[in-house]
Amino acid sequence: MDERIMRGRVYGADHDDPDAGLRPGHEYAELVGGPLDGLLLDVTGWSAAERAADVLLPTEIGRCGPGGRAAYGPREHAPHRFDWRGDLP
Repeated sequence: MDERIMRGRVYGADHDDPDAGLRPGHEYAELVGGPLDGLLLDVTGWSAAERAADVLLPTEIGRCGPGGRAAYGPREHAPHRFDWRGDLP
């Protein structure tokens, strides 16, 4: 997929949704590196503990293909950025 299409898009939004961007009143973390690089993760309503933990995001475009998950976790001094930790089956 062309990375220009993915930039500024929210993880989980339908790929052909013309309004897949930011929603007013929502909070986002940027996914950095890995298969979901540049997508935004909606963290609205997440507790401090949830924001401090790694997340496993289902994706078909990672190293494990369909059914795989990409692991991301908050950057130590920039918690609004989640760095890629690796892919899991």
